[in-house]
Amino acid sequence: MIFFKFFNKFLSVALTAIISLSATAIPCNSGELPEYVYLGGEPFGLKMYSDGVMIVELESYFDGSKYVCPAKKGGLKESDIIKEINGTKITSNETLREATLNSDGNTLEVTFERDNKTLTKEIAPIKNTAGNYLIGAWVRDSSAGIGTVTYYDTNENYFAGLGHGICDCDTYTLMPLASGEAVIAEISSVTKSTNGSPGSLNGYFSDKVIGKITDNCDIGIYGTFDTSLTENKEKLEVAKGSELKTGKATVYTTLEGNTPKAYSIEITSISRNTNSAESFTLKVTDEELLDKAGGIVQGMSGSPIVMNGKLVGAVTHVFVNSTNEGYGIYVGNMMQNYK
Repeated sequence: MIFFKFFNKFLSVALTAIISLSATAIPCNSGELPEYVYLGGEPFGLKMYSDGVMIVELESYFDGSKYVCPAKKGGLKESDIIKEINGTKITSNETLREATLNSDGNTLEVTFERDNKTLTKEIAPIKNTAGNYLIGAWVRDSSAGIGTVTYYDTNENYFAGLGHGICDCDTYTLMPLASGEAVIAEISSVTKSTNGSPGSLNGYFSDKVIGKITDNCDIGIYGTFDTSLTENKEKLEVAKGSELKTGKATVYTTLEGNTPKAYSIEITSISRNTNSAESFTLKVTDEELLDKAGGIVQGMSGSPIVMNGKLVGAVTHVFVNSTNEGYGIYVGNMMQNYK
């Protein structure tokens, strides 16, 4: 049979190095932003299905006389996204499995995406010692995990979260979105971060659907939402790019259940790179957050940051070797990307 691996992934990216940033105000805000949005901070569960199947590993197997890997021999690589075989759309692991098992060893025309280009290769499956035709590829068609909502925009009827994209945890390639849904999540425990080992928010998905995921991109997750979610939420003014500065700020995140809580942080430097998920660096100063979580943990991605009563950004990354520090993204970048 075809090789398959299935993975769940907490929706946060941990960095291994700290990059030196300048301490000037961010020169962003080139487009019109909403004046007010509703504050997030609560966790959500994400179920995402990819557009095609992604190759996460190529592996040789024994055909009775030698080790073979038809996928590699035919020119496929890790991170390739298989879209069609012999003109038939590949929508899941199972459809790829059926195509190879039923090939009888005949050459398959495989259409795939690599570096945003559509390519075609011919792959001839080979029997293993059990008599099953394989191509020697581990593939993935879905991802799931926990992240944090940054804000809700009722004017445009969408929510934004994470502040970075969902990438495959083996290839680090952005997962191509076919469909997905966001559900309410409950945090049951926290695995505390220690320097060299980022922790995580641990929880479970509820049956209550927030909405559908509409976009997975480098600087966030976006989706529709049930407007009843904002009935008791705080409405905040959106900060202009010039208002993002170094100094004391507040992060809203959830360490238990589904109710966000405010914790003190400090924005320590501002980046000139306005088109990434690394707009500024931050440091956790709140004793409770340090005691319970060790600083920043996986799953906190998207936790909104407020400065001087305005929404300025969201947590996106943790520094592996200094887990009380990390990166944040300016909220205007997330908003302009959606538009």
